[in-house]
Parts: sequence; C-alpha cells; structure tokens
Amino acid sequence: MPLRFRALDADTDEAPSVPGPWTPAHSRHGGETADHEPGSPSAATAVLAPAAAHHPGPVTAPPIPPASASGERARKRKPAGRIALALAVLVAAGGAAALLEQEDAAAGAPKTMTQRWRIPAPAKDDALIGSWLTDTLVIRAGSRGGLRAYDLTDGKQAWRATSFAGSAERGTVPCAMSPTLNARGIGTVAFGEDGSTCTWLAGVKASTGKILWSLPLTDAKHPTAATAGTYLQGDVATIVSENFLGGVDVRTGSRVWNYRPRGHYCNAYDWGTDGTILVDDFCLDQKTRFTLTSYDGKTGKVIWRKPENAHSEVTHILSGSPLIAAVHTARQDAVRVLGTTGTGRKLSVGDDELTTGNDTGADHSSRLYGDVLVTPASAAGSAVIDGFDTVTGARLWTRRSAALAVPAAGADDRAYAITTSGSPRLVAIDPRTGRTTPLADLPTRTGHRSFTSGTVYVTSDGGVLELDALGADGGVRFYR
Repeated sequence: MPLRFRALDADTDEAPSVPGPWTPAHSRHGGETADHEPGSPSAATAVLAPAAAHHPGPVTAPPIPPASASGERARKRKPAGRIALALAVLVAAGGAAALLEQEDAAAGAPKTMTQRWRIPAPAKDDALIGSWLTDTLVIRAGSRGGLRAYDLTDGKQAWRATSFAGSAERGTVPCAMSPTLNARGIGTVAFGEDGSTCTWLAGVKASTGKILWSLPLTDAKHPTAATAGTYLQGDVATIVSENFLGGVDVRTGSRVWNYRPRGHYCNAYDWGTDGTILVDDFCLDQKTRFTLTSYDGKTGKVIWRKPENAHSEVTHILSGSPLIAAVHTARQDAVRVLGTTGTGRKLSVGDDELTTGNDTGADHSSRLYGDVLVTPASAAGSAVIDGFDTVTGARLWTRRSAALAVPAAGADDRAYAITTSGSPRLVAIDPRTGRTTPLADLPTRTGHRSFTSGTVYVTSDGGVLELDALGADGGVRFYR
C-alpha cells in the first residue's frame, strides 16, 4: 500500500512546484513499468501524496525482459493474497522433494470427539478479521459481529467490546487485529466504519475486553481511512497503513518509533508481520531511486537495505524471523528466505501457490518448526500443506486434503491439521518428514466442510476450535 502520511521530523521547507502529470503508484502492479512522476508536495508532506504530485517527466524502470531461449516469460502477477509461482522444482542435494500421499500412520484414531458447543454466526456475511486464543477464551473479531470473547468451557459470551469513546465519529467495526497477544495478554485491534478501512487503533486486554488506549489513524491532513495491519513484538505494537507506519507501546499507546523516509520526495509501499516491516520505495531526490528495506518492528532500525531497478511487490510474508517473503518483480515471482541480509535462497515451490488458507488476512497459520516452514498452499486448485527446508530451499513434502491448524501457545514441536476428505480427523504432522499420526476423529455433519487453514485452533487440552471465515456455517464451534 502506498504511504501517504508525513514522517516526523522531516524538513518542512516548501518544495518548488513543477508541472506535469502524475500516475498513481497504487494503480499499477508491482511488476509493471515504474513510471513514477513525483514532484511538489506541500510543506506538510514528506511522503508524496499520489493524487497531488507532479514531475516534469517519467522515471521509467527497465522494461520486462524478452522471452528467454526457452520461450518463457515472467508470469503475470496473481491477485494479492494468492502467490502464483512458476519456478522449476529445484532438486536439492540428496534428492527431490517427496510428495506424501500415504495413508495415516495408523488405521484408527485413539478417540472420537463430540461437538461441545456452537455459537451461531451473527450474519452470513460476517467476515473473520482475526482471532486470539488463551487458556480459557477464544476472542473473535468479525466485520458484523464486532469483537467478542467466548468461554472455552461452555461457549458462553464472556465479554463484548461495545463502549468506545468517540465511537460515533471513528467507527466500531474491527478491520485489523494483531495475530498474537503479548506476554501480558494485550493485543491490538484497529476499528473503522467497515471491515476493510481503519480510522483508529486500540490496545485491548484479552481477559476482559477493556480498551486500554486508543490512537487515531487519520487526521485533518489525511482524513481518508485506509486498510491497515497491526503486529506485536513484545511490548511494541506496529501499525502498517497508508497513513501511519511506526511502533507504539502496547501498554500505553505512546509512540516508540516512527518511519522516516530516505528523502523528502518519496513514494513507498509497506508490508508487515510479527517482528519485521518491509518498505519498497522510490525517492526522487536520492541517487538510489528504488530500494527495498527491512525494519526491525520493535525499534524501527534498518536491518538491511537493497537498491533496486524498479518497484518490487511483497505479495505474502510467511515468517518474520527469519524473514521469508514472496516477492513479485518484473522478472519473476519467488519465495525467498531473506534473513538479515535481504538476499537468500529461493524455496522450491514448483507450480504450487502459497496462499492464505481462508482467503482473508486473518490466516496466520504458516509456521516455522526449527528450519522447516510449514504453510498452506494450493496445487492444481486444491488446498494442500507444504513443508520446506529453509536452509536448502527444498520442498520436503506435500500433504493433500488437509487444513493447517494453529497450535496453542507452548505446544510441542508437531504441526496439526484437520483432514478435509472423508470424515474429518485431527492429525499431527512431523514437520521434517510430513508423516501423520491420527489423534482424534471429529463428528460428521457438524460444519466440517468449512475447515480451512487459518480457521482451526488446537487448544492446550487437545480440543479443536473452528472459526468460520465467512460466518456462513456456524460461526464458532468447539470439539472435544
């Protein structure tokens, strides 16, 4: 998303006005020609506002390269949230990735779960914005149901966030939620007038629903609400949006750090995850026009910066530490382990698409187990789970017809999934080999058709919690 806010402590001298056309950066895909035409921001603008900037002539990135000798060209970019990667499968030393299609390791599961309770969806179009799981509560944020907590014992509503100071002006619909809570049980939630644009951020105590502090994400100079993301790293929460990029103390809401662009006349795109912020920028007044920069989410300090020939687009971040991201350029789509240097090994994804399992920003089921990344994916249009060695880049295994589950905090070193063909079953997956161990059968005809990666939790006592992503089939269900 293009940043359009003013960075703190920037020079406020009036810039000369230079006539010329402007093509909004956000109207182009990341792999297209980067004909940015920045120009005359006002004294209050340190990062170019696309609608008002001008430049005497285009600054054009190198064209997309011609077809290679094999006749291949870079694939056209897929929509954000689904990463289409047309890489040849890399063969690691010692053999190619293994495709697992074996039956479960045992003929039967040791137990059968029953549905203990169900919370109906507040509306059929109640999109899942995010969720938290504690030892006693599940907290769900939805575009129609708001922010609510349910007791894991019986499903009764423990609290609902309803009282917001100034809510009539700022909006009360959740639009972003931190994937995790910090050690104090505090998370961040952004609100607005709908589920896709945000006007303010709040620190929320998960046990009670109490709003500890609030922070506006719009102001008089930037009144337009925009999409946002929020992430935690200890006691620092980051906010990633067009209007605001920086960190705040999750206990008080006070500023910890603020993004500062490299120059006075820059246009930038930003993406985030737990621990890391990525910014791809174009600065008219700098010798190096294009860069991709990684920032520490806790301190705002630069981890690495790479010069570029044109804009890159980060289509998906799978891990913050080490940093693993799918990056789209004019030349190729690739998933790389960027680490602390910005350059790293490609993952051998082949023709798989690394996707969010439920097609929403609420899916954070990709997870590292040592040096193995386990992530939802799509193969030939079917949902799968892939395992990758992040050191060699090899794909270790693929598990078909399964939805990746999010384990409870402090869980063991196994991955968990729900099978989605036949009767649903909870299985444990060995991250290195992909081999499965059946744990429990789930009852049929109880909403199992809606199992998707990123909407299933395995609780600390071995229960299964299902949150429907679109609110059309049951809202929240708990099996034990």
